[in-house]
Amino acid sequence: MAASSLLALIDDISTLLDDVALLTKVAATKTTGVMGDDLALNAEQVAGVRVDRELPVVWAVAKGSFVNKLILVPMALVISAFMPIAIMPLMMIGGLFLCFEGVEKLAHKLLHHADAPTPGARLQVVADPAVDLLAFEKDKVNGAVRTDFVLSAEIVVITLGTMAGAPLVQQVVVLSAVALGATVLVYGLVAGIVKVDDLGLALHRQADATARRLGAFILRAAPLLMKSLSVLGTAAMFTVGGSIIAHGVPAIEHLVEGVGHTLAARSAVLAFIGTTVLDALVGIVSGVMAVTLFTVSKKMVRTK
Repeated sequence: MAASSLLALIDDISTLLDDVALLTKVAATKTTGVMGDDLALNAEQVAGVRVDRELPVVWAVAKGSFVNKLILVPMALVISAFMPIAIMPLMMIGGLFLCFEGVEKLAHKLLHHADAPTPGARLQVVADPAVDLLAFEKDKVNGAVRTDFVLSAEIVVITLGTMAGAPLVQQVVVLSAVALGATVLVYGLVAGIVKVDDLGLALHRQADATARRLGAFILRAAPLLMKSLSVLGTAAMFTVGGSIIAHGVPAIEHLVEGVGHTLAARSAVLAFIGTTVLDALVGIVSGVMAVTLFTVSKKMVRTK
């Protein structure tokens, strides 16, 4: 009797772990775009800090991110337990915010390109003895933590949305795993990215010719990596936000699914590209509408 009970318990635990692993994989896939955006934005936020302070600043932002998750995960579980109907509206709001942020980011680059601080200008700020470096770092950290809070909320809400109807224990384990894993992964990569130029410089100073060539390649590639991350992060805003909005609007969801099924008959790659492009278009249109509405509303408030 005891043996059969033990076997039943082991079977239940195994089933729970399988379910948790599956839900975690699905949630991680759904949140990849947001994590990519998080990575790009945080790597960009740390730019301009003194070389010897880059890792301490990344660590300070990472600690702030852990605090954000400690606030957001319990809040998400409470919503799931007492107001599950609010999950989809929250996902829609989060998706629309991502699209809004993406359009604003593009508009700022296109319309205010001349005003954007150059790397040289940022270095001058850091080198200026009149600048309070502690205050400068604190502003950097606070800005990055605020950005992380919004993106962490997106990750948590999207993860919660993939587990509708799942038992509370599974929700707790999966949410905790995704939140912890996302923080470690994103800020581990941010730390590596901000120090990659130091690696290139160290290799370039070596006596070995191969090491010097590799170092020179890394030094040339580092700026391109940062630009690529910025572009991919913006694209992720539209694809992730658009897919969330499409999922919440049945007519759009059926259209995207129909195109996906049609293209899947020819090629799985074509289906993936087609649905991704449609999701991005939904995200861009939604973002433009949100930015337009926000701008008009702000002007109306100012005129009153």
